[in-house]
Amino acid sequence: MPEGHTIHRLAARHRRLFAGDTVTVSSPQGRFAAGAARLTGSTFIDTEAYGKHLLHHFDSGLALHVHLGLYGRFADGVPPAPDPIGQVRMRMESHRHWLDLRGPAACEVIDPAQVAALRSRLGADPLRDDADPTAAYAAVANSRRPIFALLLDQSIVAGCGLIYANEVLFRAGLAPTTAGRQITERCWSELWDDLRALMKEGVARGRIDTVHTAHTPEAMGRAPRVDRHGGEVYVYRRPGQPCLICGTKVSRGLMAGRNLYWCPVCQPAVSPSRRAQRRSPSAPR
Repeated sequence: MPEGHTIHRLAARHRRLFAGDTVTVSSPQGRFAAGAARLTGSTFIDTEAYGKHLLHHFDSGLALHVHLGLYGRFADGVPPAPDPIGQVRMRMESHRHWLDLRGPAACEVIDPAQVAALRSRLGADPLRDDADPTAAYAAVANSRRPIFALLLDQSIVAGCGLIYANEVLFRAGLAPTTAGRQITERCWSELWDDLRALMKEGVARGRIDTVHTAHTPEAMGRAPRVDRHGGEVYVYRRPGQPCLICGTKVSRGLMAGRNLYWCPVCQPAVSPSRRAQRRSPSAPR
């Protein structure tokens, strides 16, 4: 499933392609025909990304809400639009561009009240300037759940997915099983700032890279990572491989049905206060 940085990139791209244009909306597949009829002929005003949710705003006050889920994807181009191939849920066209959407988990037209309800059920998005990390910390500090699970809870941190959760905890030297109520305010602030920086870099690069400069393939003289997700990472999908810092084999487990990766040496099960004492200063990526 795409993580939050991908949705923010899509929002920026769709804004460039359609903002200010009157659009024609259709559903070649037929499953979005009623929704398309409500939007066609409207002017595309702006886009919004919130966590893993994408919103297209129109002059009618209505919004197109898209959640890509596991299989959703967009394609776009300049006119003339090609004949629809496969299951195209939605097609949007203007005099400048066309946009196709296939396989989303959600594709619906919602009104302002529903947009507000959507925002209200989501947690703080590290990529949004209006995010409130203190509200997220309040939920974390009052929970017995592991910090790994809390980072993946979209009602607490919107947009953080599996890769970012695994990687930001490694970079913090924090055991993923640490209970939320053990996380100090200082620890949370460091975790949030690092997550925000990593996700912003993901928006800029279009891929997830989490290793510091000293641990890149060039610096270490190692082969680049080969993985369909791309990017250089410390622990994600590296079970049994040596930790890039200490050489210990990366461990793998399951938590709430999600794949968990960590280094037993670099992420020992110690209290956050002790972790703060042993954590090395952050280095540039």
